[in-house]
Amino acid sequence: MSIRKMISLHPASKAHVNQALGDAVHHLMYCSKMCLSCADACMAEDMDMTQCIRLCLDCSDICEATSRLGLRRTGDDQPMLRELLELCARMCEQCAAECERHDHEHCKLCAQICRECAADCRNAVASLS
Repeated sequence: MSIRKMISLHPASKAHVNQALGDAVHHLMYCSKMCLSCADACMAEDMDMTQCIRLCLDCSDICEATSRLGLRRTGDDQPMLRELLELCARMCEQCAAECERHDHEHCKLCAQICRECAADCRNAVASLS
């Protein structure tokens, strides 16, 4: 099952499915969970990972909120969605930059999904009318 398919089945989406927004929602959902997992793994590391944990948790929360708004097709609040997508792209970039400072495999994976998510958020912003 795909979240893109679920979005396309919404009655308000039948006339037009925004593929870029669907891709962003897909990555936002995964990024939220990957950041949460990375934060948890960072807590188990022997070194001080306080800043990485904080950014991963913040990124997870912002991605989660943005994905929820991106899923909603009823009504219209594109200005708010646009702002959230832009904020999310910036947060993902910050989280990726911090994770890239560490040589832990979980941080490398987190940085990768954050970079992908940021790119999809920017593409979604460009796709909104």
